[in-house]
Amino acid sequence: MKIAKVINNNVISVIEGNQELVIMGRGIAFQKRPGDDVDEGKIEKVFKLENKDMTSKFKELLDEVPPEYVNVTEEIIQYAKQQLGKKLSDIIYISLIDHIHFAIERQRQGMQIVNPLLWEIKRIYKEEYQIGQKARQMIRDRLGIELPEDEAGFIAMHIVNAELNEEMGDIVTMTKIIQDILTIVKYHFKIQLDEESLNYFRFLTHLKFFAQRLMNKTLLNNEDRDLYELVKQKYRQAYACTEKIKEYIQKTHHYTLTAEEELYLAIHIDRVLRRH
Repeated sequence: MKIAKVINNNVISVIEGNQELVIMGRGIAFQKRPGDDVDEGKIEKVFKLENKDMTSKFKELLDEVPPEYVNVTEEIIQYAKQQLGKKLSDIIYISLIDHIHFAIERQRQGMQIVNPLLWEIKRIYKEEYQIGQKARQMIRDRLGIELPEDEAGFIAMHIVNAELNEEMGDIVTMTKIIQDILTIVKYHFKIQLDEESLNYFRFLTHLKFFAQRLMNKTLLNNEDRDLYELVKQKYRQAYACTEKIKEYIQKTHHYTLTAEEELYLAIHIDRVLRRH
């Protein structure tokens, strides 16, 4: 294995086939040049990013960030993948390393940034929030830095971003949409939803993808009027609530819900009401 590029003393890249790999290891590039053999005994981490633009940005980032920060972030990412059982977008390697780097630097300087969405994140993205809490523990154990709880929320948002492959600003907007719809349902029926129930989990999952479709302007639009009319008649209470959601979407996002999106919302609302 030959060195293709030396990024810094601890980071190199190599070419295998048509794929560029980024390799980390303490002192792996010390007094080395492109074309030299890789000291495979010093390899600690190997990163294989599918997107060439991502690989380029990743190499730039690794030239700036201390390797111990990169190592703990990579541990967090692997833990997240294991816990969620999902593939995460390569963007997580850039966004989360960069975020954790600056979060640690801010903490050392006594600067704390409040996460205004922490309450919503805890309830809407429970799994990702728990991973954020685990990340705080990993950072404390590996680096001796105690990050505030707000950072568990920020880390969770980066994971959600990598799950859905959306821009961070869109994730913030989607979170607001989900929370607002949940609030509409609670106030319409004057109930507290059981956040531990399976039906609530199903409803929340539906809302996440609904919000993503809304942001991307790709709402479901299968014009099955018979099914729509059937749902409208069968789930009258849930449909009335859906009409309020439709008004909210129209007013805040200037977008009209399709009949198909309405019927799925009504079905999920009815289900969550039956065992809330």
